[in-house]
Amino acid sequence: MTASPLFFSDATPDRIDAALASDGLWLSYGACRVRVRAEASGFARILQDVYGAFPFQDQGEFADFHVRLERGRGLRRLVKPQVRFSIDGVEPFEPFPVSNALPLFEWGVNWCFGQRFNQYVLLHAGVLGLNGRALVMPAVPGSGKSTLTAALMLSGFRLLSDEFGVLRPMDGRLLPMLKPVALKNESIEVIRRFAPDARMGPVFAGTRKGDVAHLAPNAESVAELDCELAPALVLFPRWEAGAALSLLPQAPEQAFARLAFNSFNYGLLGARSFNAVADLVERSQCYQLVYSRLDEALDCIRCLMTDEDV
Repeated sequence: MTASPLFFSDATPDRIDAALASDGLWLSYGACRVRVRAEASGFARILQDVYGAFPFQDQGEFADFHVRLERGRGLRRLVKPQVRFSIDGVEPFEPFPVSNALPLFEWGVNWCFGQRFNQYVLLHAGVLGLNGRALVMPAVPGSGKSTLTAALMLSGFRLLSDEFGVLRPMDGRLLPMLKPVALKNESIEVIRRFAPDARMGPVFAGTRKGDVAHLAPNAESVAELDCELAPALVLFPRWEAGAALSLLPQAPEQAFARLAFNSFNYGLLGARSFNAVADLVERSQCYQLVYSRLDEALDCIRCLMTDEDV
């Protein structure tokens, strides 16, 4: 009889701490696998908060990235303690206060993926699924993408990623890069009001990106970590205070240019990225969505994804 899998929500903080301090934990995000070791006070408890639905694995044979969170050196181990993120001896960020270990870890993993996973076209986009089809939402910072992504997941959509649209050039399918949704500033309260029971980590005030809190991916999304999707809809969202809902079709050349602009590695991959993005546009309906009311935006997107009249 096969044993039931152990999830982060089932493990005790002491067990998580022990794993982090020894061989590490293996986190599967779908498109990649990360082994993390850490010596940051309180990190285990917060990690459990936002990865509760993920499998707990303290043994593994392969990881794409091996990362560490280590305490600051010298007096920084005692006075205003800090934590450092490293991969292969490289520290891409300045040390953070030890209380901000989770934001440092999340941004560090994003940095690893964005810098070192160039077998895929990496779009700066939220990606969600409904009825076996994928919605891609590329957007610049400040557009409300993460808020909309979080609300869609909490409304029955499957979350693949908040940050990375992982597009496989060989077949045009989208892979999960499933991590907690990083909500910033006003978005935190918007989502708390929208879904009071949503599982969210603590608010980290005054980080380099403002106030940040992490929304945990739900169990339904985690259960489909190994399932990629074909694209159906590309949506360029923009929140504007007081704006009436507006849905504007995008010509293929407009959509192509905006997708290429919102890519981490489009220029690096040359013809591969050109062909992959062109195929994505050809296979999808493409629109710009301007909204101020979250409920109206959600109803509109659901209609587009179910081929109903908007």
